[in-house]
Amino acid sequence: MAPIPTHGAEPDDSTESYVGLEADRAERLARERGWSTVRSLPPGTIITMEYRFGRLNFEVEDGRVRRCWKG
Repeated sequence: MAPIPTHGAEPDDSTESYVGLEADRAERLARERGWSTVRSLPPGTIITMEYRFGRLNFEVEDGRVRRCWKG
């Protein structure tokens, strides 16, 4: 059986700090802070619910981050 992968710590970052920022600026900031994957989604996008370590999600409306969550 293959070993279970271990992950380091996710960036110590507040998801609320991205809300209200322009989407491009928020993505650059997230990558600078160490997030390996950043994705921007329009409101109401249907997504799967699996948790992906190191991923930060933005809900973007009118070019600004409306909501942000990990995974």
